[in-house]
Amino acid sequence: MRIVLPVLFVLAPFLFAFGITLPLMTFEKLFFFEENPSLTGIIWSLYDNGDYALALVVALFSIAFPFAKMVAITAEALAAPGEASGWFAKFVPFLTKWSMMDVMLVAIVIAAAKTSGLANAFTEAGLWCYAGSALMTTVIQWLVARRARASVHRA
Repeated sequence: MRIVLPVLFVLAPFLFAFGITLPLMTFEKLFFFEENPSLTGIIWSLYDNGDYALALVVALFSIAFPFAKMVAITAEALAAPGEASGWFAKFVPFLTKWSMMDVMLVAIVIAAAKTSGLANAFTEAGLWCYAGSALMTTVIQWLVARRARASVHRA
């Protein structure tokens, strides 16, 4: 069990990086046209099309919040026992509420594309990496909190 936390701390950021850069889904339209958007590609596309507010919201919830959560959990894990009541211990639960929002949103888009009959949609590696990163970060948070509780009980 001692090796699990360090392994997750290494894997989660890598999966996050792959999740935001690899294609999230494939759309096939009329059997001739195919699109494979990545999360960063979607944000740049929104920005280029003048949807600045939407690009900012997607960037915040998809990239900034998950990254901030990883940093806050790392700070919490590296803090001395009893010191975990800092800003990061209060910030992580707020960020946790938004962890899987993007995965759910992509699932809704895929379902809408399939039911509309205009396009076929399939999940790609980016979505699975992104979801894996979010789940690993949640497990890391749980393990760090458990370790902090155990150290308080020992003291």
